[in-house]
Amino acid sequence: MYKILLFSFLFLFVEISPAQENILSPKAEISALTIAPGASLNDAFGHNAFRIKDPLNNLDKTFDYGRFDFEAPNFYLNFARGKLNYSLGTSNYYDFLNFYARQNRTVKEQVINLSQEEKQKLYDFLINNYKPENRGYLYDFFFDNCATKIKDVANISLNNNITFNTPETYKEASFRTLIQNNLNRNSWGSLGIDICLGSVIDKNATAEEHMFLPENIYKFFANASIKNSNKSLVKESRVLYSKKETQKPNTFFTSPLFLLGLIGGIILFITYRDFKNKKQSVWLDTALFSITGIIGILLLLLWFATDHKGTHQNYNLLWACALNIFIIRQLFRKKVNTWFIKYLKLLIILLCLLTLHWIIGVQVFAIGLIPILIALFFRYFYLISYYNKIK
Repeated sequence: MYKILLFSFLFLFVEISPAQENILSPKAEISALTIAPGASLNDAFGHNAFRIKDPLNNLDKTFDYGRFDFEAPNFYLNFARGKLNYSLGTSNYYDFLNFYARQNRTVKEQVINLSQEEKQKLYDFLINNYKPENRGYLYDFFFDNCATKIKDVANISLNNNITFNTPETYKEASFRTLIQNNLNRNSWGSLGIDICLGSVIDKNATAEEHMFLPENIYKFFANASIKNSNKSLVKESRVLYSKKETQKPNTFFTSPLFLLGLIGGIILFITYRDFKNKKQSVWLDTALFSITGIIGILLLLLWFATDHKGTHQNYNLLWACALNIFIIRQLFRKKVNTWFIKYLKLLIILLCLLTLHWIIGVQVFAIGLIPILIALFFRYFYLISYYNKIK
């Protein structure tokens, strides 16, 4: 009998202990952490996390929704298809802070104004969400990422009773503008984003949609209030690490505008030389039709063959025409078909339409493309003139 009672006691102790470890004390605090942007493109928009601090339980750790595995099967294919799985991760707070301090990225903390019951509810949600079967989610850059998860989980703990008031610095902006505000417009990352993402991101984001960016989580939390009370969402804010200013290198000579400007200048020079010599540099036209055609095919795949929402209605297809790749053999004929000359005229019309789309704000295009677009216009114009003379 004694052994049975002892066994029962040990069994209950083992079962109850883990649950007791997850009970927060009245001294516990839950904070939202905001990490400033880093140097690389994947760090360019910052990061967010929750901090759970409970000195009575010797607990101080972070939860963040920004984890992904480069070694996962078909990682790059899934990324291209818009099926990239992110997950919730946890770290020791000081390891987390030191990681970003070593990257020289400012870390700010906002202690959330929660009752004991609300703290426990948020913590229980994170604990449950961290279970292997729950921690993964399908990442979406605009609507389901490491920042929006912080907003959503905070709302869950407060039964959707958060009112997100617009900050004083708030300005209406499109999704593209919000992205590019975090980038150097004359950078390769900015160029790639402007080429790959379509006109759907040129619509204005609602105030709450601004919170897909980590820094806007900080701004909106600072101005948020809890419904049916006079309480602010944040009761205390502090800077945990402040970025040390460093000298930025001059990258103009490796920037898209400079290098693509150089390429555009070469295309214009060869076009002028061809005009003077009354000939055609077939190798140049083969390269231009191949590159623009391949880019066009990739943009069509991003639009129609993936789950990415931001790649739809992409008018970069007006200069990166996918059909170009299929009619390259026309360039090698001594006399081209009449329809090919009409096709070249269509390409010029498409470039004019692109300019119109840009002017009226249907879609914003990369400034680094300007030299290439000018060079393509004059090259197509010369080819029309050249083929009309030899037909």
